[in-house]
Amino acid sequence: MSKPIMFRGYALTDPTKWSDLQIIEFNPKTFQPEDVEIAITHCGVCGSDLHTVTQGWGESKLPLVVGHEIVGTATRVGAKVTSIKPGDRVGVGAQIGSCLDCRRCKMDCENYCTEMIETYNDEYQDGVITQGGYSTAIRAHERFVFPIPDGVESRDAASMLCAGLTVFSPLKTYGAGPGKAVGIIGIGGLGHYAVLFAKALGAEVYAFTHDASKISDIKKMGADRVINTSEKASIHAMDDFHKDFSGTLDIIISTLDTYTSNTPLSDFLSMLFVHGKFISVGVPNADTPLPQIHPFDLMPSGALLGGSHIGSKAECLEMLKLAEEKGVKPWIEELPMKEAGTALRNLYNNKVRYRYVLTQDLT
Repeated sequence: MSKPIMFRGYALTDPTKWSDLQIIEFNPKTFQPEDVEIAITHCGVCGSDLHTVTQGWGESKLPLVVGHEIVGTATRVGAKVTSIKPGDRVGVGAQIGSCLDCRRCKMDCENYCTEMIETYNDEYQDGVITQGGYSTAIRAHERFVFPIPDGVESRDAASMLCAGLTVFSPLKTYGAGPGKAVGIIGIGGLGHYAVLFAKALGAEVYAFTHDASKISDIKKMGADRVINTSEKASIHAMDDFHKDFSGTLDIIISTLDTYTSNTPLSDFLSMLFVHGKFISVGVPNADTPLPQIHPFDLMPSGALLGGSHIGSKAECLEMLKLAEEKGVKPWIEELPMKEAGTALRNLYNNKVRYRYVLTQDLT
């Protein structure tokens, strides 16, 4: 009997020491005819990783390797795989499985499948716990493996597969493009991608930040207007940044993943045009709900308040094609994978500009 293939990764083993990751070996999922095995070269560091290791979204299945912005080289493909061959540069995002048979999956909405499998901290059909991309390799069904275009570098593609896709999907779904005004709230990892892709789609972009140190960067990213939400318009006004933009925006993408009772959600809603959409893509800790709003906050413009969950493979391939055609390049900082703990601590302290990408250093 042959020895099982063992993969290695930097894992959370003690939630009280969430940035002190330990090297472990783990069993991958059982290889199936539809699967692709990938030798990982790059993995982005996502806010989801931080929420998971700090237990903000619930208890982790330990030991746990996080990371779901994965790029590498296909080293093995199953007999039923048709679109990928060994040696291809490919990626995996935040989803690694679904039922593939329901109405949602058949409509290219597999990212909303009620039986979806997360890339880490979840469980495959064979009972193996899913482990993420701070590791040497990963196996995934072909449906959740994305070919990377020649014109997009691996280090750039990695963070597109969650952060980029998470904002591209609602931008595309709700019609961002020429003649549309798009507001982006929170210019971090997701928010900076929202600026980049909204501009690439041809929209007019309004970026809202409370961090004055980012304003110059945001302008370089291509935002048409940058609004400092912490700046007082007058000595008599308290946070009235929104008043000049009442009824201006067709779409607002909110990337906020922290809320307080003072978060001005009603002010943001007031900036929407008739039937404008406010789409939340940031997800705070499980004990942090959206700020309270009243139905009166939605009625003046018939505003719609909604959410979005990563994106489908069809949307991901369209996003990568757009990135190649328009030269979309994220603002990233690269670190060797052994410094994943440092990246997580800096993300916790809001020191990253604007996405960390880990490069492989395990053998």
